[in-house]
Amino acid sequence: MSRIEAITAAVPAAVAADSLGQAVVRVPRESLPAVAAAARDAGFTMFLDLCAVDYLTRDPRFEVVVHLLAMDPPERVRLLAGVPGDDPIAPSITGVFAGADFYEREAFDLFGIGFSGHPDLTRLLLPDDWQGHPLRKDSPVGSVPVVFKAASDRTHETSVGSPSSGHHEPETAT
Repeated sequence: MSRIEAITAAVPAAVAADSLGQAVVRVPRESLPAVAAAARDAGFTMFLDLCAVDYLTRDPRFEVVVHLLAMDPPERVRLLAGVPGDDPIAPSITGVFAGADFYEREAFDLFGIGFSGHPDLTRLLLPDDWQGHPLRKDSPVGSVPVVFKAASDRTHETSVGSPSSGHHEPETAT
């Protein structure tokens, strides 16, 4: 039995396919930890990353993407779990792969996808008082003036905005 067959046998809701030569396993969001554990038990012991995608006009709106690697023989698998926009919560896989911790926090911070059962689901990159989730496709495009204190005791002021806004970021020293 192949590793992929072992995953789909362990969790019948998982559906395997091929995408450009890489195995892809599509799972219901509630089955994500069980499928991650089945993948680990099948030999995909190296967690590579977890990210999210916002398909604004598609249902489900979001997709959580997990990449895993088996070492001997080398093989990759991509786990995909759809997450609806009106209930953007998926179960955490940190109990299976501890390395998913910061990746889940990043997806929470930038996309607003919550991970139930996560040990410390707090913002990772943005300030605690930041409003919204900037990688959502419906996030407003604009800029926010930010002042940075440089190590040389010079202050740099720049505007942080979307690269697609056409805004050029001036730098001034004071």
